[in-house]
Formats: sequence, C-alpha cells, structure tokens
Amino acid sequence: MLTVDFDRLGVGPQTKAIDIGAGQGRHSFEMFRRGADVIAFDQSESDMAEVAEMFDAMTAEGHVPAAAKARAEVGDALRLPYADNSFDVVLMSEILEHIPSDEAAITEMVRILKPGGLAAVTVPRYWPEKVCWALSDEYHEVEGGHVRIYKASELADKLTRAGLEVTGTDHAHALHAPYWWIKCAVGVENDRNPLVKAYHQLLVWDMMSKPWLTRVGEQALNPLIGKSVALYLRKPVTADDAGSR
Repeated sequence: MLTVDFDRLGVGPQTKAIDIGAGQGRHSFEMFRRGADVIAFDQSESDMAEVAEMFDAMTAEGHVPAAAKARAEVGDALRLPYADNSFDVVLMSEILEHIPSDEAAITEMVRILKPGGLAAVTVPRYWPEKVCWALSDEYHEVEGGHVRIYKASELADKLTRAGLEVTGTDHAHALHAPYWWIKCAVGVENDRNPLVKAYHQLLVWDMMSKPWLTRVGEQALNPLIGKSVALYLRKPVTADDAGSR
C-alpha cells in the first residue's frame, strides 16, 4: 500500500534515495524494486532488522535490478548522519505527525537533499484525522502517537520556509478513512468487532486483488476523503550551487 507516486519523483536506477521514518519499509522496497540505491532509516532497531532481511530476500530472489543497492540504518531523524546534499530523493511518509520538533526534522531533510533534488512528504489529512481524534482519545494519546493534526497549507508553509518548492499535492487511501473512523468509534484495539473485521477483509481483498471497482472508486474518492495528503517538493538550485558544479 503505497502513499507516494514514485513516477513523480523519477525514482529509478542510480537514484540515491532515503526513506526517513521507513517503518516496515513499504516505500523503501518499492524504490529498491525500481533500481534505486536506497537507505531505509528509522529509530526502531527491530523494524530496521526486518527491513534489512527483506532487502536481502529481494536480492536473492532476483526481484531487483542487479546494480541496485539497499541498506537499513537506525538513527534519529533530528540528527541525520549524512553529509549535506547527499540524496537525489528524500521521503518522509507519515512521520512528521509523530515528531514534536517537526521543523527540526524538516530542516535535516532539506539539508541532505541535493539542489535540484525531489522530495515527498505525507501526513494524515486534516479533516479525516480530526474525525478520528474526536471519536477516540486512544487513537492518538499513546506513546509514539500523533502529536498534531496538519492542514496541508500549514505543512506547505513549513516546507517552503525550510527552502523547498511545492510542486504538487495529492491525496491517498480514501478506503482507509472509514475503516479508522469505525475503529475509533468501537475502540481502536477492538479488532473483534464484526464491522471492523468485515471492513478489514475488504481492505485486504482490495490490496491483494486490486479489483477494478475499488481501484476506480478509491481514485474518485481520494480528493474527498483520502486519509493521507502527499506534498511533492523540489530543492531549488541557487546561484552558489550552480557555481560550485
């Protein structure tokens, strides 16, 4: 289940890419499949160990181009251990809503992105997230939970002030918004609820089978109730950058 459109980021062979807050690696795996040199980066040692195992399995099974490289690294998004202007593509998907010092994380992301490089940042969309918070404190008042709700314009302002240009905006996962509203209404941990179970089965069927009806339906609903908003960005090339080449 991808939130980001990697065609818009031009990810392919020889792209140097990093997925900050990679979690279980869904976006890192897709960039690796496309032939990029990928770093999956997250503070969770257990998640990064599992992602590293999957990278190895993808290579062993021939699911990636021979020249592609990937590794998983553990660290802090507020102190990225990489030089300035290191990456062609930087991704931060569903991470900033968890970070109290979100502007510091954005500054680090911009620092390691090359001039002319592309980025994508995704967060939960404002109004579907507001519904979740209204229905359930348990949804967000947990360790490592969501600490804020973004308006897309607010996030765009923070990214622009940090030195990026917004090149596009999109929405994703409309079918998932009602699922989380139901879970928040009946109890976030209440997976035995019949409505939750039935909706989960629908989502699994959709992800595995990708039927025409749900694919077209979700595309139509994304502008209305897409659970995530994605901002696509570019780091401008300054006169100093051009002169140093």
